[in-house]
Amino acid sequence: MKLLKLILLYLFLITQTQADTIYELIKIPNLEIYNLKTENKLRYLNAKQAFTIGIDNNINCFKPSKQDLDKKYKIIEKNLNRYSQNFLKKINLKYIVMCEDLSISGINTAGIPDNVMKTLIVDIKFNDRYFERVLHHEVFHIINDSFKDIFNQQIWSSFNPKEFNYAECSTCTKKIGLETYSKTAGFITEYSRSTASEDMAEVFSHLMHGNLPATVDPILQKKIEFIKKGLLKIDENFIL
Repeated sequence: MKLLKLILLYLFLITQTQADTIYELIKIPNLEIYNLKTENKLRYLNAKQAFTIGIDNNINCFKPSKQDLDKKYKIIEKNLNRYSQNFLKKINLKYIVMCEDLSISGINTAGIPDNVMKTLIVDIKFNDRYFERVLHHEVFHIINDSFKDIFNQQIWSSFNPKEFNYAECSTCTKKIGLETYSKTAGFITEYSRSTASEDMAEVFSHLMHGNLPATVDPILQKKIEFIKKGLLKIDENFIL
């Protein structure tokens, strides 16, 4: 019995040390390790308590229940296993933080990507209807932030009709709908019309999730080819 207690104490101390080390790397408090042993070396962590981060302390997220966490982890891992260890290393993504009711400046959001900290925070309580697709959407923001030269917004914007203009920011518009259009006319969802980066992320997420509209118009087809070519510039072995 004494030996068992010592072993359990040792394992606890090792796990706590690993969690503390990860905190020093990504600067998010109140986390615990969920799974470090994954095929593509992604490290999954979850909020053991609510946390507040950001320069202005404007990012908040809360502790999920064990039941919700276990359920959503399976979905998250299944989708993120689409990305190889080599690709993830190139785009600077290493840590997935799972929590619920994620918000930034009081606005709820599905995820917050940070390629500098190699981290993606995911709200596991985000709308189930779009949850899997949104995971890929947020991964694209990591990709885009790491390779802005490849995914040039001016080139992307030139595909649109001349009279069309994006908003200055994704929160500067009421175009937030995620329903996939049946008739695309250059855009795949209402949210695609918000900013160039959100437009790219929406196209990418539909490609990864495999739910493109049955009919794709010429403008959207140009955008699809642009995304595909960009991905292959990063990793010639990338598979959509």
